[in-house]
Amino acid sequence: MISPSRWLTSLALAAAVTSPALAQQRAGPPAGQQTPDSFLVRLTTNRGPVTILVYRAWAPLGVDRLYQLIRAGFYDQARFFRVLPRFVAQFGLPADPHQAQPWRQAIPDDPVRQSNLHGTVTFATAGPNTRTTQLFINLADNPRLDALGFAPLGRVTQGLPIVDALNGQYGESPSQDEIEKQGNAYLKRTFPKLDYIVTARVVRKGR
Repeated sequence: MISPSRWLTSLALAAAVTSPALAQQRAGPPAGQQTPDSFLVRLTTNRGPVTILVYRAWAPLGVDRLYQLIRAGFYDQARFFRVLPRFVAQFGLPADPHQAQPWRQAIPDDPVRQSNLHGTVTFATAGPNTRTTQLFINLADNPRLDALGFAPLGRVTQGLPIVDALNGQYGESPSQDEIEKQGNAYLKRTFPKLDYIVTARVVRKGR
C-alpha cells in the first residue's frame, strides 16, 4: 500500500515534465484570448462524459492556462496515467509528445482559495511556480494538499462516479520519461487498460 506521504511526493514529482532550461522556452498560449469568468468543460472519456465547472476567481493564472490548453485540443486522447484510488487521478501528458513543446514554460502559482475536496480539479506541480499542463482530480477530500500550494480551479459537477471508477491497476508504474518521449504509443503498448479522455471541450461560458 502506498503511504500518504509518498502520494504527496508523487504529485510534485509527477509534474516535473521540464528541466529549468526548458522552462525558459516560449509558452504556447496564443495572445489575446479572453478567459471567461467561468466555463464548463466536457471531458468525453472512454467511460462516459464528465463535466467540470471552472471558476477563474479560484485560480486566475491556472484557469487562463487551462482554457488555452483546452481550446488547443491539448488533452484529446490523453491518458489518466496515474490513478491512485481514494487520492487522485492525474492526467495532462499529451498523446503526441510533440504537443508539449509549446507549453513547457511554467506559470506562476495562484494563492490557494479553495480546498482540495473530493471532485475538485487542480494543477500538479514540481515545486513552487512550476505548473505547466498536468492536472489531477481529487478522488477524496485531500485538505492536506492546501498547505502545500495546490490551488483548485474547478470541480466536477457531473460524472464524478465515472472519475472515481477510473482504472487504478497500474498505480505509479507508467514512466513519465517514456510518456514524454513516446506519448500514447508507449502507454497503449505497456499499459493498455488505462482510461483516457477522448476529447476535452469548453461547452459553455460564463461572463
